Amino acid sequence: MAVGKEIRTKIKSVQNTQKITRAMQMVATSKMRKTQDRMRAARPYAEKVRQVMAHLAQTNPDANNPLLAKRSSVKRAGVILITSDKGLAGGLNANLLRRFCQRVDELMGQGVQVDVCALGQKGLAAAQRLKLNVVASATQLGDTPQMDKLIGPISVMINAYAEGTIDELHIVYTRFVNTMKQEPTLEQLLPLSTKHMAVEHSHPWDYLFEPDVKSVLDFLVRRYLESVIYQGVAENMASEQAARMVAMKAATDNAANLIESLKLTYNKARQAAITTELSEIVAGAAAV
Repeated sequence: MAVGKEIRTKIKSVQNTQKITRAMQMVATSKMRKTQDRMRAARPYAEKVRQVMAHLAQTNPDANNPLLAKRSSVKRAGVILITSDKGLAGGLNANLLRRFCQRVDELMGQGVQVDVCALGQKGLAAAQRLKLNVVASATQLGDTPQMDKLIGPISVMINAYAEGTIDELHIVYTRFVNTMKQEPTLEQLLPLSTKHMAVEHSHPWDYLFEPDVKSVLDFLVRRYLESVIYQGVAENMASEQAARMVAMKAATDNAANLIESLKLTYNKARQAAITTELSEIVAGAAAV
C-alpha cells in the first residue's frame, strides 16, 4: 500500500519534529525564570544611580557635562539596536525590527543621518541588509549578559555623543511585560529627558567630591547609561525566552494536530484499500 507507506513516513517525520519543539519549549521555560530574575535584579541599581546623578546635576549646575548638553539641531543620530542572536522566537525580532525601521525612516525623512550599534546577530544582519552605517556591534551574547562584551560598543556611542559626532542617542529593545506579552520599545538615552533628571528629595544633600564634581558627574552619567543599556539587554533576553517558549508550545500543539490529521487520513486510506480487496475477492468468487 504505497499511499499508506507515504503517510506513515510523514507521521514519523512530524513526530520527530514534535520531539525537538517540545525539548526547545522545556529549555526555554527553564531559562526564562533565570532571565526574569536577572532582569528584575538590575532595576534597583539603575534607579539609584539615576537619582544620585540627577540630584548631583541639580545641586551643581555649573558642572558642565557634555553628556547632559542638549544640541540646538540634530544632524546625526545614533541608535543602539538590541536583538537576539537566534531565531525561533515567534515575531519577537520581526516586531522589533519593524519599530526600528520606522524610527530610522522618520530620522532620514528629516534629513538626519543614522549610526547604528547592533547588539545581537539578528539586528546586525538586518542593519547590514538595509545598508545602514554600523559603527559598532556585539554578537554571541549568550544567555547571560556580560558587561565586558557590551562595554566596547556602548562606549563608542557614548563617546560619539560627548565628542559631538552624534546629536541624539536612542535605544531599541523588547520590553518584557509578562510571559505572553513583549513590547518593542524605543527610548531616547541622550540628551537626557526631564523625567530622567527629575528627583524628589525632602531635604538638601551635600557631597564631598574627590577629585572634583565634574569627574564624579561624568562617571555617574556613564554608569547610568551603561546600566540602562544593560537593563535593555536583560529585558530583551527575558522576552526572547518567553517568546520562544510560547512559539515552541504552539509548534508542538500544531504538530500534534497534524499527526492526528495524518493518522485519520492513513486510516481512511487503509480502510479504502481493505474494502477494495474484499470487493475483488467477492467478485472473483462470484465469477468462479
